[in-house]
Amino acid sequence: MSYDCAIVGGGPAGLNAALVLGRARRSVALFDNNRPRNGVTHASHGFITRDGVQPAEFRRIAYEEVLHYPSVRHWQAEVADIKRTEHGFSLRTASGEHVQARKVILAAGLREVFPEIEGLRDFYGKSLFNCPFCDGWELRDQPLVVVSEQPAVFHMLKMLLAWSRDVVVCTGGRDILTAEQRQQLASRGVRIIDTPIAKFSGQNGLLERVHFTDGTHIKRSGGFVAPSLIPHVSFDEELGYETSENGGIVTDAVGRTSAAGVYAAGDSAYVMPSQLIYAAASGSKAAMGVVADLTEEDWQRF
Repeated sequence: MSYDCAIVGGGPAGLNAALVLGRARRSVALFDNNRPRNGVTHASHGFITRDGVQPAEFRRIAYEEVLHYPSVRHWQAEVADIKRTEHGFSLRTASGEHVQARKVILAAGLREVFPEIEGLRDFYGKSLFNCPFCDGWELRDQPLVVVSEQPAVFHMLKMLLAWSRDVVVCTGGRDILTAEQRQQLASRGVRIIDTPIAKFSGQNGLLERVHFTDGTHIKRSGGFVAPSLIPHVSFDEELGYETSENGGIVTDAVGRTSAAGVYAAGDSAYVMPSQLIYAAASGSKAAMGVVADLTEEDWQRF
């Protein structure tokens, strides 16, 4: 069977795209490897009517709604390869299954690459996070640490002071702050530590101390870590779509990429901000772009 659209990725972007396409009576092949990036966190925030929802519960509700539409079929599988064909695209899963589709939406999101710090994984998603919009409220008025080796940390720190005035930023010795930025932060009570972090310590996922390579430590109860973000899957060489400087897939207002028939939604397209509601909206727009293009193609045939 050839589908109207194959969606690579079953996060909020891919699921919302499948919902819109299913309601438009378009046939959909939805591929999801069941390894959501937000699966490590206790709750997701910022999505009206679903604020504080557990990621697993969000996915359960979403799949229940999406698979209510008979034209949507779900594969729990990794897409290993996509090739352009005479009539669209051929997708091959890691297990060797082949699926044909007229259009493709890339919505597999991003993968996080964290600094190698002992104990980081024990606290990530429980008291260490990467997005103040998602988890700043829960950490309000607490002594926080921000760990980043990226210049964008200055903007994050400016925002973060709305949630807590007790903030320490750890640069790992990287030259990511200008002298003027350091002066501005110091004048607002933000302490800067350039000594590399040796490890995090605490109990039951709750951070208590940040230890440094010089033997010193500070007490902190939570904070934010800025990972590097890279595409979870990449098919730009095979399909020829354009990518941006930050690694996202370049799209127009309705998710069309520079490669005909290929669309992108969610973190795959815009990288940041990384929020459920933003990704879902992006998936909805990409699905509408697909429907618009399929409609025009079908109209021209008759």
